[in-house]
Amino acid sequence: MSGDLSRLLNAVGLLGIGTVLALAFIDQIWFRDLPCPLCILQRVGFFAAGFGIALNIIFGPKPSHYGVAIIGAVGGAAIAMRQILIHIVPGTGSYGNPVFGLHLYTWAFIAFVVIVVGCAIMLLDDRQFSRAEPMSVRLKPLPLSALLLFLVLAVANIFSTIALCGAGFCPDEPKDYILFQSSP
Repeated sequence: MSGDLSRLLNAVGLLGIGTVLALAFIDQIWFRDLPCPLCILQRVGFFAAGFGIALNIIFGPKPSHYGVAIIGAVGGAAIAMRQILIHIVPGTGSYGNPVFGLHLYTWAFIAFVVIVVGCAIMLLDDRQFSRAEPMSVRLKPLPLSALLLFLVLAVANIFSTIALCGAGFCPDEPKDYILFQSSP
């Protein structure tokens, strides 16, 4: 696999992560399904995994970049699994609305497993590392779109988390944005 094909596949993967984050953000804004602290940590896992993939796009594919993506995905999967196990016992309830029969934290776990498997498959082809040169000054449309979407979502989620949690701990079951509440 050439470095250009690797960059293209990494751009597709980063667009996939961006899509997951965008859908979670749409659910938060449009349906007012505010994220719990574990949900926010899962988003951090997606950003860590996306950061590793973005490094592959910007600097060329390297095993260490895939390592960053895998570590982010494994951390996010552990957090998602924790949330699944909290709500798996009958009568404990759940958090958020189900989508196609599964809650977002279950979908997040599945997405993290896909990221780990995708990175592992990419690591099987050593040819992409043989002459990995940094990205040229002129970006191709797909990698540029993936990077810009990822950057916009990262900044938007940072502001959203600050609005939701303020400078303190995030509420276990948030009802409103702390920064937008009127003072008593």
